[in-house]
Amino acid sequence: MKAEGRMLRAVIVKPGEVRIEEVAKPTLKEGEVLIEIRNVGICGSDIHVFHGEHIYKTYPVIPGHEFSGEVVETGEGVDKIKTGEKVTVRPQISCGHCYCCRHGNYHICDNLKVIGFHIPGGSSEYLAAPVENVIPLPEKLSFEEGAMVEPAAVAVHALKKCGEIKGRKVLVLGAGPIGNLVAQTAKALGAVSTMITDKSEFRLQLASDCAVDYCVDVVNRDLEKELLDKFGSDKADVILECVGIEETVEQAIELARKGTDIIIVGVPGKKLSLEMGLVQENELRLIGTLMYKEEDFYDAVRLVSEDKIELKKLITDKFPLTEYAEAFRYIDEKEGEVVKVEIYLK
Repeated sequence: MKAEGRMLRAVIVKPGEVRIEEVAKPTLKEGEVLIEIRNVGICGSDIHVFHGEHIYKTYPVIPGHEFSGEVVETGEGVDKIKTGEKVTVRPQISCGHCYCCRHGNYHICDNLKVIGFHIPGGSSEYLAAPVENVIPLPEKLSFEEGAMVEPAAVAVHALKKCGEIKGRKVLVLGAGPIGNLVAQTAKALGAVSTMITDKSEFRLQLASDCAVDYCVDVVNRDLEKELLDKFGSDKADVILECVGIEETVEQAIELARKGTDIIIVGVPGKKLSLEMGLVQENELRLIGTLMYKEEDFYDAVRLVSEDKIELKKLITDKFPLTEYAEAFRYIDEKEGEVVKVEIYLK
């Protein structure tokens, strides 16, 4: 039984160890709102942190950068968000002073801090967040879907790196949650044809259920042949790598048409060694995409609200807050049998 004014939160204290702590509820500062957290998504980056494989992270970590909840209190100076509103949060805290911030690229701030990595995340019963980072959600979206707006915004931002998508043929490597959402978003933005790859029949079937045009099992089928059969001799107009491993980045480089854009969406768990000779010889463009901007969140909310992106089908499993460690282990054990695992708090 928690004492009044206290709450539970999950902390990754070191690789492989999650501790459930009872701590004081946050006290609001000016310009903040207090959110009662309802659902938290576990991201590939969180899994890297749990295993000690995130190349830019130290411990302890209070995870949770994709989450939803209800505003239960507002601080001084807050007028655009009201108590009772269903919300999610853009988890970037930027300095506002560096070159990137001054030129509108606050999402790659030189001093960027991310909720759920550098500062306490949503794996707690309550979270205080700056009101400028709070994104209202339409009533029709469930809290489960609300926690997936963040990865949907990742997909939106990645596709904006490609320029105009309408009428183009899009290849997505990796049918995990981000890859699935990238492919769905490409169709929502007018791609004439989409192809997604994976080694998991489960994930490929789910992508097919989400209306991705061509779902290729790269274990049993030749991807280059599939590209030629389905896209023609011009192959893909743009390739989005959504795994973050050497194998798929090299695959993108080898299959790319000369002059093609390759968007690196997947988060590497370690440094990659790549064949840069083909990049130079074929004038390929390797383009990194980190996170998103505020408008990407609102675009994601709009596309989901218009039923152009399916989120519910991607939520394959849910665990209570007290079983956070078990959720990580379950993902390890099931691998290709899961897509999005969420933590629920109420």
